[in-house]
Amino acid sequence: MTTVEKITDLRDLDAAFTIREKVFVGEQNVPAEAEYDAHDRAGTTRHYLARVDGRPAGAARWRPTDHGVKLERFAVLPEFRNQRVGEALVHQVLADVRAEAPDAAQVYLHAQLRAIPLYERTGFQKKGEMFEECDIQHYKMVLG
Repeated sequence: MTTVEKITDLRDLDAAFTIREKVFVGEQNVPAEAEYDAHDRAGTTRHYLARVDGRPAGAARWRPTDHGVKLERFAVLPEFRNQRVGEALVHQVLADVRAEAPDAAQVYLHAQLRAIPLYERTGFQKKGEMFEECDIQHYKMVLG
């Protein structure tokens, strides 16, 4: 069973950071200094941990920006991919965004190319041209 919860415990935050480290730094060669930023410890950032049968499986965060609400740092460990963990994360994050920031100008994210189908299934649409962040191709996507 997959569960997704907003993180309120430092141990869960450490588990989320460990997932991000494995996926972004380990697999995708994102520099650690680019992966972790001041937003990780900001009081306005919300972090999430997905579990499959109680085991940490995925992580995400969202934060308010000058342009609306930005969803970020969605990561699922390899052994849990293609099991709808990412989809569960997106749905829970969006439910909380709607509850906490109902008047946001827009809800958006920067999607890696392979994640675009997931975000399209959950209501996002590509906007603009492809761009690179940390040598990985992305599109901006906005919730429709």
